[in-house]
Amino acid sequence: MQPKQIYTFGTYLQEKFGEKVFKVSISISGFTCPNIDGTVARGGCTFCENDSFSPSLDKVQPLKGFHLNLQSEENPYLPKQLEQLEKQFDVLSKRLRREYGATKFLVYFQSFTNTYAPFETLKALYDKALSFDDVVGLSIGTRSDSITDETLDYLAKLAKTKEIWVEYGIQSVYDETLERINRGHDSANVEYWIKKSKAAGLHVCGHLIFGLPGETQAMMLETAAKAYEWGIDSVKYHPLYVVTRTALANEYARGEFTPITEEEYLDTLLKAIEMKPEYVSVQRITAGIDNDTLIAPSWCRDRNTQVRHINAALKQIGLKY
Repeated sequence: MQPKQIYTFGTYLQEKFGEKVFKVSISISGFTCPNIDGTVARGGCTFCENDSFSPSLDKVQPLKGFHLNLQSEENPYLPKQLEQLEKQFDVLSKRLRREYGATKFLVYFQSFTNTYAPFETLKALYDKALSFDDVVGLSIGTRSDSITDETLDYLAKLAKTKEIWVEYGIQSVYDETLERINRGHDSANVEYWIKKSKAAGLHVCGHLIFGLPGETQAMMLETAAKAYEWGIDSVKYHPLYVVTRTALANEYARGEFTPITEEEYLDTLLKAIEMKPEYVSVQRITAGIDNDTLIAPSWCRDRNTQVRHINAALKQIGLKY
């Protein structure tokens, strides 16, 4: 019997638009997080080194020392941010057109918290992104404590004619875990905003991390079960890995944190996928980083090898990715 293909985000977009839609990852200078700038905490999540999640900033000149938040009264750098957005999209979309024949795009505001700014700034950036040729929609990475009703209402308005996704970092539904990783909000906050986003007509992607400090497999699977129950439309699964210049790296050095093994990650992932409703698409099945910032575990270095191992495990239960 042939393995059954897991329902992927690519398949969802192909079915909806009749062709492959390519995500263009964007990083805008001036964005940060409320648990970095001191609004709810300092230092950020213990595992986070955001430079490693900023794939496009080498295309633009960063705005040194300038950061927005929800209370910012003015943004003198908005023209520069719009220029960054346009330059990045231009470079990356041309590459995708040239190398893959791409004709449709989803602009992905990826790095930091992309609703954590005054509404007028967000509106200008979102409208600009949607004005680019062949862009069918947006995907906006954010935190549940950093989105306002005004922004949500505007995204809901855009969603009437465009493909609009909000990506929330769920990570864990256990408040003791969220506190340990310095998340800055509780699980109830995530549940509230996911359900509110769904009620507004938006698509929601949830990010789940397996291997967080102190968590058992049962806790990881409870997080997945709750995320599905809350109504997410898509999911990204991540193993927790340790990179330099993070609080987690210090914990690891002191022997206070042991990364998840590949065997446990595979077992947890398969169980999470088996319990997933079929309509929930999978956007990411693993994660890692192949440079000298990775401290541990070493198996997170080579994503291609990870995916091969995942597919070999999935085949045993009649699935493929």
